[in-house]
Amino acid sequence: MKTGIVDLGGPVHYADFGGSGPPMVLVHGLGGSLANWMAVGGALTARFRVLALDLSGFGRTPPAGRSAAVQANVALVGRFLDEVAGGPAVVAGNSMGGLIGALLAASRPDLVTRLILVNAALGRAPGALLDPRVAALFSIYMTPFAGSLFLRWRAATIGPERTVHQTLRLCGVHPSRLPPEVLAAHVAIARERGRMPWADDAFLTAARSLMMLTARRARLDETLRSIQAPTLIVQGTEDRLVPLATAQHAARLRPDWSLAVLDGVGHTPQLEVPERWLAAVNGWLDERSVP
Repeated sequence: MKTGIVDLGGPVHYADFGGSGPPMVLVHGLGGSLANWMAVGGALTARFRVLALDLSGFGRTPPAGRSAAVQANVALVGRFLDEVAGGPAVVAGNSMGGLIGALLAASRPDLVTRLILVNAALGRAPGALLDPRVAALFSIYMTPFAGSLFLRWRAATIGPERTVHQTLRLCGVHPSRLPPEVLAAHVAIARERGRMPWADDAFLTAARSLMMLTARRARLDETLRSIQAPTLIVQGTEDRLVPLATAQHAARLRPDWSLAVLDGVGHTPQLEVPERWLAAVNGWLDERSVP
């Protein structure tokens, strides 16, 4: 994996995993970074030239005058496809990254050849229950001043390593089961972000925009109906942040899409069960005779 910086109206940190096939771009979720794809990026190079980026305000990409909101990052990913991937690409997005991929596929169908939605934040399905801890966290994030105070308190109280461990567990990933280099990369980024004065504000901006967008059920459904790209939904049954009902609702709206349900898996299957995630993705691609 090689990393670099590209100027897209400001610096964007990205990784090139290699590969000589058509481009594939991996988009992380809220609070994540391109490190979220390290467990699968190399294997995907058997079929694609694989790229992953840190969104504006995340990982090692500073806002640099840009917003960290979801819609701003949709535009950033579109520009990344145009200028770094070199044009149309397969887009895979996890959580908030899945929402970004869906919005991009709807607004720029010329850029997204196939779409892979991984535990995508597509709004609460009718009747779905919220996990109490997740609901409490996002209530804090949405409250003026409380979100900033909470993030500062957490950083001062438990530090970057324990913060990473807690976040991974919330997502269903036991830190000890990650390859050491993948866990070390997550901790290193968390340490660096502790010294970035814009990190907390960027996170809260993205979280609040995410909540506002996912609350608009009818508009999201309209977006999903408009997507032209062949789409695979991958969803873990034990996801506390995005319940299985969300993926099932999207699959009912789009019966032409494929739904791969991973039993006993949480919010970031590409980290938690990379082999099963790759099997689901490669099986779907094989069905469509993708080289």
